[in-house]
Amino acid sequence: MQPQPAIFEEHAIRRVYDEVSETWWFSVVDIVQVLTQQPDCQTARKYWNKLKERLGKEGSESVTNCHRLKLPAADGKNYLTDVATAETLLRLVQSVPSPKAEPIKLWLAKVGYERMQEMADPVLSLERARETWQKHGRSEKWIQQRMTGQETRNKLTDYWKEHDIKEGEEYATLTNIIHQEWAEVDVKAHKEMKGLKTQNLRDHMSEAELILTSHLAGVVGQLSEMAMQSLPR
Repeated sequence: MQPQPAIFEEHAIRRVYDEVSETWWFSVVDIVQVLTQQPDCQTARKYWNKLKERLGKEGSESVTNCHRLKLPAADGKNYLTDVATAETLLRLVQSVPSPKAEPIKLWLAKVGYERMQEMADPVLSLERARETWQKHGRSEKWIQQRMTGQETRNKLTDYWKEHDIKEGEEYATLTNIIHQEWAEVDVKAHKEMKGLKTQNLRDHMSEAELILTSHLAGVVGQLSEMAMQSLPR
């Protein structure tokens, strides 16, 4: 996962994209700083710590759903920071009285709007992806293989969901196991070998690499299903 800031009214909101769960995680402190209109991050962090403590005592799920990931700070170093999804932040915003609450809600909704469109109509996702790959000069053969690989990946993650495998860390662990079987390195090391940072690894694979990862994911899915069916009921 690599940080990629988003901009809200000239404020940089730090965020990081998890390719495995296909989820954006946003810095809670950055959102709180905008809401409370604090001049610096330290004051916003103190506000968030007090708010987090209060919400925790109230048993708020919003606090439980926050995670900690390393994000770059003003000094250029990476520090563990509270992060949350757009959905969780929309609930947290309601706990902060602020004239910026509605604009932030609209902004968060807009950030996730394209993703919601694609969930409602998956064809849109395919069309956008095809256009992007064509602009990068990818051949039709490569594009077809990339799309086939994504379909196989989706079937595998659907299977994981059906069997209560948790998104995030467990997805990442299983993905790395599959990846290492054919690439002999995990996803992070493979990205480093290709000099990638925020880019999607599969978008920078050769046709042969796409075939290998797709084939192995398909085999894993079939074997997992067979194993589950053979269990005594």
